[in-house]
Formats: sequence, C-alpha cells, structure tokens
Amino acid sequence: MTALHVAAAQISSGPDPVANLTTATDAVRQAAADGAELIILPEATSACFGTDLRSIAEPLDGPFATGLRKVAADAGVVVVAGLFEPSEDGRVHNTLLVTGPGVEASYRKIHLYDAFGSRESDTVAPGNELVAFGLRDVTIGLATCYDLRFAEQFTALGRLGAELIVVPASWGAGPGKEEQWDLLTRARAADAQAWLLACDQAYVPPVGTDPLGIGRSSLTTPLGQTHTRLGAGAETLHAVVDTSVVAAVRSRVPIL
Repeated sequence: MTALHVAAAQISSGPDPVANLTTATDAVRQAAADGAELIILPEATSACFGTDLRSIAEPLDGPFATGLRKVAADAGVVVVAGLFEPSEDGRVHNTLLVTGPGVEASYRKIHLYDAFGSRESDTVAPGNELVAFGLRDVTIGLATCYDLRFAEQFTALGRLGAELIVVPASWGAGPGKEEQWDLLTRARAADAQAWLLACDQAYVPPVGTDPLGIGRSSLTTPLGQTHTRLGAGAETLHAVVDTSVVAAVRSRVPIL
C-alpha cells in the first residue's frame, strides 16, 4: 500500500503567462507547505482560453515550463499543469507538463472540445498517445477536460496499471454542465477502477470570452464515490490517496 498526499489547486488563469506563473508558483508553494507530494493545477494554467494561443505557446523548455520545474524542484514535489506548446502544423498542442524531482513527462490532449458551439481543433492539434508516470510506486495516468467524455481512454489507463488518474480541466459553465462534470468524473473513476483527481479552473464571471471554469475540483474513489469536492471559488483540495483500495476493488469487480 502507498498513501500519497495529493492536492488540486483550483486557481483562475488570465491571458498573461507571466502573471499566471506567479499564481501557479504561489499555489504550489502553499500546497507543498501543507504537505502535498503531488500538486495538480488546471488545464490552460499558462493562459486561459480566449487568448491568442499561438502567440503565447512555448516549447517545453520555455520560460513557463522552466518556472514550473524550478518551483517543483525547490519544493521537492511533483507538479502537473496545463500549458500550450507549438505544433508542427501551425496550431498548438494542449499539453500537460509533469515535473518534479526524478519525474518528467508530458501528455497532449487527445479529445478536442468541438462541442457546445466551440471548435478547439481550429487552433489545437490533437495528441495520440496515452501517458502514465510513476511516483513513489504509484502509477498515475493523465487526461484533460473533454477527455472525460470518452470512457475508453480511462479504461485503457486502468489496464495500463494507473491507480490514480489526474484530470486538469477548464470546464466551461452552462446549463447542466455542473451535473455533467460530477457524473463524468465519477463514471470515469469507476471505468478505470482508479482514484480520479480532477482540477478545474475556479469560476469567474466571463468577460467577453467563453466561461472558463466551474470549480468543483474533486477526488473520486475507484468505485465512483465522491471523496472530496470543492466549491466554485479559488481554493485547494487536499487528500490522501490509498492505493490498496484500487487493488481491492479490481479484485472484487474484475472488469478490466
């Protein structure tokens, strides 16, 4: 059994990567001071949707990623955060960076948000690989926001051995969206038979752009039960993930 202290820092990003790095750094430092070993930030931490993503996109050795690496290394924690990197076809990739002592990985969002009148694929190129990484003998899978609507991705991560799946998001507000978020985070945890830690952007009223988040970051058990859930505003979820629960659930209900 491994007991892993996790945190989801429910912040709100603006259009300026420099200001957002400061917000992210402060959140990581505080979560680390409160005992977290794995700290999740939302999708689009580097710059919110509605920004000219091509103009702010950076490679994974650019200043935003480098800043995250520094705070993770200084605090001795692993950080997962959403950013945008240039793609070869002139669009960008919606990427999760994972960084910390002895850990370095990245995941490019596979399922793009071409729904509810939005066209993420106009500016974002999709990824095509499932990604998981290891931390203290725990296998951790990665997914992003709209991926939650695709059960097979989470089943596949469960079959890869993921005991915890982290899902940074920028889940826009709208009719029924809170209920859909709650339903899908719980269902995907049950599909993977894994803990699922979902970190959304905090809710702020939209000003000339699409809504960027509803909050409601949550930790869900491998049986699809809500363990912890935040409200709408900026705050941080702290919890301990017990991996022995995963093995017990998979033994009793061998769906994978």
